[in-house]
Amino acid sequence: MRLNDCRISSWRDHPCTHKNDAGVICSADHWHLRLAAGEGRCDGRVEVYHSGVWGRVTDDLWDFKDADVVCRQLKCGSAVNVYNHGKYGIGKGPVIMSNVSCIGGESYLWNCTFTQADYLPFGGDVGVFCSDNVPVRLVNGASRCAGRVEVYYNGIWGTVCDDAWDLIDAHIVCKELNCGHAVNATKSSWFGQGSGPIWMDNLKCAANNSALWQCPARPWGENDCIHKEDAGVICSDHREVRLANGKNPCQGRLEVFFNGTWGTVCSDSFGMENAQVVCSQLNCGSAKLIENTAAFGEGTGPIWMDDVRCRLGDSLLWQCPSSAWGQHNCKHEEDVAIICSVFTFYP
Repeated sequence: MRLNDCRISSWRDHPCTHKNDAGVICSADHWHLRLAAGEGRCDGRVEVYHSGVWGRVTDDLWDFKDADVVCRQLKCGSAVNVYNHGKYGIGKGPVIMSNVSCIGGESYLWNCTFTQADYLPFGGDVGVFCSDNVPVRLVNGASRCAGRVEVYYNGIWGTVCDDAWDLIDAHIVCKELNCGHAVNATKSSWFGQGSGPIWMDNLKCAANNSALWQCPARPWGENDCIHKEDAGVICSDHREVRLANGKNPCQGRLEVFFNGTWGTVCSDSFGMENAQVVCSQLNCGSAKLIENTAAFGEGTGPIWMDDVRCRLGDSLLWQCPSSAWGQHNCKHEEDVAIICSVFTFYP
């Protein structure tokens, strides 16, 4: 049975009660669309929901016109790649649509011509990779807002070459990850060498770009680089903690990295509950002692945190309630220091 252009104004509860060109009364109530088994919501196996069940879409002739409708309907941009050979695996539900044929301007996939799957269809489960979901991540840094830049394309995570890599390019990554702005665009595999393909090279981002894939660059996968040139970024929202000026990493003046700068923590209201969070965060065992600056010296730079009051369940220092970052009534002579149990301060 062919269903031809059963048009609806919305995918929610708008039954199509008119006859299509084949003279069949079709029902388009409760249609939904999703992409499954991909890396994000904008890539994966095409699945549709109808008559109370999620099902499959199969097609040997699945093309960019069909895939563009899916991407546009999901607000995922346009199709970058299309698949009709089960790249994202075989769905578990029944085949609901087969032999989809879109003109390209349809608002919904079920507006296209397709075959109702009341027989075992030919073709594999179709998939699509949309332009608005070239995921980006930062790897091998101390938080999700710092690290080696990696992009997911064509089903594989790969890296970005540092040729022409600058703060404008890095800022796009930070903005895309909701990590503030870029404070450092690192080069020469600062965060270690990646593996797999080097997907992007010679990026030339502009301030109005909202995603890395939108930036002008060489074609995907074309480069003259090696992984020693992997690009990285440190974003302003990256936070890190360390114990400085001690005999080992598990003792010393408490310092936090924020907005591109290492700073200290004021000792006002700083109790053992806070110290325990720090020692645990650093994998340094339990807190043994809170010290003053006489033991490890005064710090420099900003005093980032004051009036810290950690609670049961806090696992990171910046999860604990405190004064606004950078707001305090302290001097560096009040910098707090900690000794954790993994190493002993006295030999």
